Amino acid sequence: MTEGTRQVLRITGSDRHRFLNDLVTNDLKGLEQGLVYAALLTPQGKYLFDFFLSEDGDGYLLDVDAGRAAALMQRLNMYKLRADVAIADTEVYVHRGVGTLPDGAFADPRHTALGWRAYKSTPQAEDTVDWDALRVQHCVPQTDVELIADSSFILECGFERLHGVDFRKGCYVGQEVTARMKHKTELRKGLATVAVSGAVPVGTELTCDGKAVGTLFTQADGPAGRQGIAYLRFDRVKGEMQAGDARASLL
Repeated sequence: MTEGTRQVLRITGSDRHRFLNDLVTNDLKGLEQGLVYAALLTPQGKYLFDFFLSEDGDGYLLDVDAGRAAALMQRLNMYKLRADVAIADTEVYVHRGVGTLPDGAFADPRHTALGWRAYKSTPQAEDTVDWDALRVQHCVPQTDVELIADSSFILECGFERLHGVDFRKGCYVGQEVTARMKHKTELRKGLATVAVSGAVPVGTELTCDGKAVGTLFTQADGPAGRQGIAYLRFDRVKGEMQAGDARASLL
């Protein structure tokens, strides 16, 4: 069932732990402490889906962007082969908030500023939190905005900082490429927070000295003024950037 832009799936069966742990970027041992944030990648190490996992009796709840849920179910069913695993939609709603952790809620593992998530049988009555402002302030990417299927690499999108990848758990789909990026290369491209002088459309090209240096995505106004999440080629950023009619600078 969707709540806003989220859909919750339920994964059951005796092989569910091994099945998921062999596929996703994070270690499901973390479920003993609470919510686990993870991604499913292509064999070439490119991002496909990101989601939250939690324990739910004899199964797991999987909280994913509603627009990607059907494709994720199809991909998981492709991988399960003869494993004792069942994947189904649910009548579960995602509730979110900041402040004191309510009973039964989970702290968002990506960043303390992102508050908590809870899974309930009724919709959330009201959500007045400006989640985009919090995401921008802490450079947290969103599905289908900064996180682009078949294109993004999770380390360039901050998944290590956001506790969405475990480098000690062993193999998973796309692990070899991700580990090589971690240990053998210096990231020359990635997401960063920038100051922006005005509002421009999501996807606006960023230039520096007339050369393309990246793309500006989500923007929001906060205590420090207008900021945005940008995907940048760091070696080309030499100073102030241009984003359409606005100016931008790396923070």
